[in-house]
Formats: sequence, C-alpha cells, structure tokens
Amino acid sequence: MFFPEWLAHYRKDWLRPDVVAGLTVAAVVIPKALAYATIAGLPVQVGLYTAFTPMLVYALLGTSRVLSVSTTTTIAILVATALGDVVSGNATANLATASAALTCLVGLILIVARLLRLGFIANFISEPVLIGFKAGVGIVIVVDQVPKLLGIHFHKGSFFHNLIAIVQEIPHAALATVAVGAVMIGLLVAIEHFAPRAPAPLIAVAAGIGGVSLLGLSSHGVATVGHVPTGLPALALPNFEMMMALWPPALGIALMSFTETIAGGRAFAESGEPMPRPNQELLATGLANLIGAFFGAMAAGGGTTQTAVNRLSGARSQLSGLVTSFAALGTMLLLAPLIGLMPDATLAAVVIVYSVGLIQPAEFLEVLKVRRTEFIWALVALVGVVLVGTLEGIVVAIIVSLVALAHQASNPPVYVLGRKPGTNVFRPQSTEHPEDETFPGMLMLRPEGRIFFANAQRIGEKMWPPIIATKPKVVALDFAGVFDFEFTALKMLTKSEKKLREDEGITVWLVGLNPDVLAMVRRSPLGEALGHDRMCFDMEQAVARYRASTPGGSRHDC
Repeated sequence: MFFPEWLAHYRKDWLRPDVVAGLTVAAVVIPKALAYATIAGLPVQVGLYTAFTPMLVYALLGTSRVLSVSTTTTIAILVATALGDVVSGNATANLATASAALTCLVGLILIVARLLRLGFIANFISEPVLIGFKAGVGIVIVVDQVPKLLGIHFHKGSFFHNLIAIVQEIPHAALATVAVGAVMIGLLVAIEHFAPRAPAPLIAVAAGIGGVSLLGLSSHGVATVGHVPTGLPALALPNFEMMMALWPPALGIALMSFTETIAGGRAFAESGEPMPRPNQELLATGLANLIGAFFGAMAAGGGTTQTAVNRLSGARSQLSGLVTSFAALGTMLLLAPLIGLMPDATLAAVVIVYSVGLIQPAEFLEVLKVRRTEFIWALVALVGVVLVGTLEGIVVAIIVSLVALAHQASNPPVYVLGRKPGTNVFRPQSTEHPEDETFPGMLMLRPEGRIFFANAQRIGEKMWPPIIATKPKVVALDFAGVFDFEFTALKMLTKSEKKLREDEGITVWLVGLNPDVLAMVRRSPLGEALGHDRMCFDMEQAVARYRASTPGGSRHDC
C-alpha cells in the first residue's frame, strides 16, 4: 500500500519530461503557496512546507499521474476562517499549533473516509453548486486582499463591513504600495495573456524582490514579508484541545480538499491513463495532510491550475510531483532570505489574479442556458459564501445540493407517448412532432427514474389529467425507464389499478419491466391481478396486441 504503484511501470523516456514539468510547476506552485499561506493568516514559510511534504506524500501514494497537491485558494480561505475562530490575536506559536491541529484532523477524517470506503463523496456537491461556491470564495478572497494591495489597515469583520471599510480608506491608500500592486497585476495579466506557459507567479515574485533590493521600495513605505527562517520546518505537534474545537470546520475542509483533488485528477486524465481511484485518493490526500501536519504544512489538496501546468509541461507520471517537492525543499534551504524581501503587495497581486479565476460568469451562463433551476442553486451557493461565511457556505452548498437532489427525486417526469410513423420508436408527444401516432382507446404513459415513497403520490397526480382527458380503455405504463420500484409505490399502484378497473372500467398494462421490478410485481397482489396477459415485453408488443384485439371485441390483454 505504501510502495508507489507507478514506479513498477515507469519508463525511461518519461524521465526528462517529468523533470522539466516538475521544475516548471515548482516555479508556479511555490510563489502561489506563499501567497495562499498569507490568505490563511499563516507565515509565508508555511506555503513552502505545504509545497514540500504533502506534494511528496501524494506523489508516492496518489493514483493520478499529473495531479499537483499543495493547497488552493479555496482551502486557504477555509483555513483562515477556521483558525480565526480558535486563535485570538496573531501569535505565531498559537497559529502554528492550531494549523497543525487542523491539518492533522483533515488528514484523519480523509483516512477514516477511506476505511469506510466513502469515495463516492467525490460527487456529493453538484457542479452548479460548486461553481457558485467557488465564485463566492473568489469574491471573498479578492475583498480580503485588496487592503494589502492598497497599503491600508482596518479591523476586519463581515464581508460588507470589509467592503465599506475599503471604500472609506481609499483616500488613505499608500501610493507606493498601490503602484507596486498595480505593476504586479499588470505583469501577471500580461504574462498570462502573451506567454501563458511562462511561470508568471515566479516572474512577479522575482520582480518584487528585485524592486525592493534595487529601488529601495521599503524606504517608501512598501511593506515586505520580513524574516523567513532558513532550513527544514520544526516538528509541529497538534494540540488535542484545539482539535476538539476544530473538528467541525475540518470536516468541511476535508470535503473540499477531496472534491477538488478528485475533480482535478479526473479533469486532466488523458485517454489511456488510469482514472484516479477515489478511495485510494482519500488515503493519499489523508496521509499527505496527516504527515504534513507534523512538518508545518497547512491543509492541502489538489490544485486545478497547477495540475494544468503540470500536464501542459509534459508530465508523464507522479515523478514530476517529486521533483516539485524537492524544488520546494531547495527553496527552504537556500532561498528563504530572498523571500523575506518580497513585498506584501506582490503576494496580494498573485492571490487576486488567480482568485479572480474562480469567478467564471461564463459557467453561470452555461448553467442558465441549460437549466434555470440549477442556475438559481449556483447563485444561492455564491450568496451563502458571501453572506454567512466560507465554512458556513460549505453547509449551504451541501444543503442546496441535497435539496436539489430531493427535488429531482420527488418530481420525476411522466410522459404521454406517441409512435414515430413507420418505426417502433415511442417518444413523448410534443408540438414539434404532431404526426406521431396515437391509438384510440389506448393511453401510453412513461414515468422515469426511481419510483418510491417520496414521489409515488406525485407521479400518480401527473398521470390522472391525461387519463381524465382521453378516457382510455387501456392505460399502458412503460416502465422501461424505471430502474427501481419501492414497496410503498407498489401498494399505491395496486390500489390505483383496482380503482381504475372497478370504478372506471379502465385496464392497466405494465410494459418493459426490468427483471428486478418484474420479480417484485409478480410476488405482489398487483402481479396476481394483472396476470401474464397484462405485462408486456415492450410498447411495440403492447400496441400490436391492443390493435389486434380491438376489432374482435372487448378483450385488451397482452
């Protein structure tokens, strides 16, 4: 379990592209990891630790060949919220202890989820809700970083409090800091536009450090990162009392970590490559967080942007992740003093430019174009993050997803069918196909999905209007699209069949039952009432038998 599976199948011709990709990703990941540490309210060196240990552990145990694991903007803002609730003031020791406790908990939760085989939670939050959640996080992060870009200070509070305070403090902005921030944002945007493969964050960081060293920006009031310790991280021991206080937010962070990890791994798996295995991913990310907690790392997960860079740079295997990890180690040992010269405005610019990428209006419009209801769910998730907070926003996102699922399950479609002329194709009647055939005295209905206690009543309500409107002799229920038929629904259908037969003189046929549903019906009173004659193999057979029997009399059986 702890031996890298990919190593047994490694090919020599992958070595060079893996090394090149790993170094390229390091040039992107390391500056961004430093910036994300500041989002979380942690010292910048925590970003280096996160780019080292979790990346190393995942590269050894993960199943995605190109997934790059350190941290993300989403996880960073969640960590910031969680730590802010348990750490008073900005004592570095308290922050380090709390971060270790939180990261340890995230790792333990993911490992327990692996033991329980809960890999299916990768699909727990719907895509529209995730779009809204991430857009909300992007907005919150941008508002959080703007003060650093302007060189202003105020007591932070709710989202709207911070927004109003920024507007009020703009006249007091430090011009030198604003200039640095503007130049950095312009540089990042220009590189992304004109040279998308270049390591834009690294170039921006180098430019910022060069500006402080050569132009003496510090003497003009431009704040810098300050001292960054050189060497390996000190051993960090999680605090049990803090762990007890942090477990609720740790659940949300673990869910988001795994969701982003599996989404990134699946998105960049090429044809012919093995798809990430969710349960193994739970173990890999769980151990990456658990081990990382003891070496100063913050909560970690797969990052989509850095994974895209890894793929575009030619990565062939997890070795590229190992190269990135050791590049972070080299930075810790050799380049830490230079990092201390980096302007805060540079880090803020990096955070803002890449956080804006979380806000994708085109994705909202795509959802709206396809389905208005799910567009509303996306907006609810966005507003939830902005108004009630990021951690609470996860709860909002999950609730919205569950409500969406319940709504879909409780309101399945029921179609009135017609037959395409000259074929055996039966499709829902519509104004687009007025030529579709119907058969006097026969009503063909098709419910779809799982029929169970929560939707059986609703399905019955949808069936009655066409029955009343057409007054058929036979109602043929096409169950080809019904994959499960629950006991409560079966009892309701049994009563309805009896009512239609005895009170209305209408015969019910069941058509296209799958083997499991057919066996269940046959064991029930409904099966006894219908017998063999009123259960047909498919709708074509039902129509043929109905039409054959109609001229000869009143018998309408399969």
